[in-house]
Amino acid sequence: MLTARRTGMWRGRYEIASDGRAVTVWDPSWWRTGGDFAVDGQQFQVRANGWGTKYRMTDQTGQEVALVERAGRKYWRVLAGGRTYEFRRASFFGDRQEMLVGGAPAGSVHRTSAWTGDIEADLPGLSLPLQIFVVGVQIAIWQAQAASSG
Repeated sequence: MLTARRTGMWRGRYEIASDGRAVTVWDPSWWRTGGDFAVDGQQFQVRANGWGTKYRMTDQTGQEVALVERAGRKYWRVLAGGRTYEFRRASFFGDRQEMLVGGAPAGSVHRTSAWTGDIEADLPGLSLPLQIFVVGVQIAIWQAQAASSG
């Protein structure tokens, strides 16, 4: 289980823990939608295309590690390591995202508090960097939605 807690009200940085152990900090990009994080000495960069519908995660050499397609839509997917992971927004008005396996919910990402913006993610079968990528993309989407509605 991943948890993400905001470190401050203004910048949108999140401390991310896995099963209660701190593993990284999601550091949002100043100029483009996305962010950066490091896990076990490996640096990753996440950036969106101009429309915010695709997010790419690259490693420190610039090689693409994973891709989110149809970000922000009801149904979206993650492509990584030759595999496809399916997701869907659980309801039109909610922010819960469900990971699907064989069409059935097998995991989720959701805010635990609308006030603090804290997040929980249960994404079985995904590597730690891939779980952080999924959470980071959701953070970026929620921040973009908040900015456009404010």
